[in-house]
Amino acid sequence: MAAMGPLAGIRVVDFSRVLAGPHCAKTLHDLGAEVIKIEPPRPDISRAAIPRNEGMSYYYIQQNTGKRNISLDLNHAEAREIAMRLCERADVIIENFRAGTLAYFGLDYASVVKRNPRVVYASISGYGQGGPLSHRAAYAPTVHAESGFVATLLDHMGDDLATQRHDAFSHADIYTGLEATVGILAALHKRSLSGKGQYVDVAMAATMFTVNERVHADLSAVDVGAEPIALGPALSPFFRTATGETITIATSVISSLTFPFYIAAMRRGDLEDDPRFRTAEDRRNNLQAFYDIFQKWVLTFPSLETLDAQLDEAKLAFGVVRPLSDFAESDWAKWWGAVVEVDDRHGGTIRIPGAPWRFSSDALSHPGQPAYRGEHNVEILQELEFSRDDIARFVRVGVVTADESQKCCQRPSVVVLGAAACDLSIADGGLN
Repeated sequence: MAAMGPLAGIRVVDFSRVLAGPHCAKTLHDLGAEVIKIEPPRPDISRAAIPRNEGMSYYYIQQNTGKRNISLDLNHAEAREIAMRLCERADVIIENFRAGTLAYFGLDYASVVKRNPRVVYASISGYGQGGPLSHRAAYAPTVHAESGFVATLLDHMGDDLATQRHDAFSHADIYTGLEATVGILAALHKRSLSGKGQYVDVAMAATMFTVNERVHADLSAVDVGAEPIALGPALSPFFRTATGETITIATSVISSLTFPFYIAAMRRGDLEDDPRFRTAEDRRNNLQAFYDIFQKWVLTFPSLETLDAQLDEAKLAFGVVRPLSDFAESDWAKWWGAVVEVDDRHGGTIRIPGAPWRFSSDALSHPGQPAYRGEHNVEILQELEFSRDDIARFVRVGVVTADESQKCCQRPSVVVLGAAACDLSIADGGLN
């Protein structure tokens, strides 16, 4: 199926693995770009994630659906030349190895740009390609710890290490993947004007500063007294409705900026002069008392619709606490297309997120299906104008490899490539 979308015609070579880089490349694919994933014989470790069906990991599917796949052992000089041929024809290259890894193989930006001056080359790492921390391996939990994210979580958990927990989501990876996408799109725009590509260096640690809207507060020496962060979610309260739902309201009761909304919703102007609630410090000291008053008021509404109307009138937004699976079945999710089904390659389907954008002048393709490691070896090598004899030799000596599990789904006209045991130890030295 021909790709559709605003990036149709853009070719991406994706050296990355696990999450930050793959999510960036998947975003470009969903916008219409063609993505070719280069995977080593020891595969992307996300293929081993659970749940999985007959060896196809759902985690891998979500981040790599729609990408074509060639598996190269870069320890072979001929594999490096194949990768370079792909890079020569690429508009965008993405990698998220530890700094300097691809330089060892002659596939870093300095090497590639000599043969493709129009390329936009993005490196995603924990702390950037230079500087005092560039040598460190980086994963979301470690970057969360270094950048203040974990400290904020632990403020609400106490000091017992046995009970402390990380956030469940890999924010640093996903956010950095999206920031890399922004950088790539900006560089492509500049190339359209200048004719030249450029290098984009994206750091997870820097991203965690960028996406933290409270950095200014943490770095400020200003004493605001008892006033809390008015526009932060930490003090957003929860209440139970008459119909049994739990809701959260997106504003603080303590803040002098937003407290008036609560008393306006209840039409309780008298509470403004209540000595328990006159100042932010008073409200902080009597928070439970106000919550009790507001909870009793919430319970007077027979439905969410009637409660919503009065909260909205007072400029208070609320959301129902519900499992993701419930929201995925909601009328809104079906209207938006928030969930799509893709082939799981074993006779079934898996549901993954749909696109978060709608364009007035562009339609987007279906996400496609996930590829086995090396599934498109022959197809891609033929496009690179290698002969049948060359391809057969590459298979024989292990320049290209593939999963045995793909035999059941290869087209009859395509040679099935056997797996070769090879540890790409240098490139696997650290994940960013």
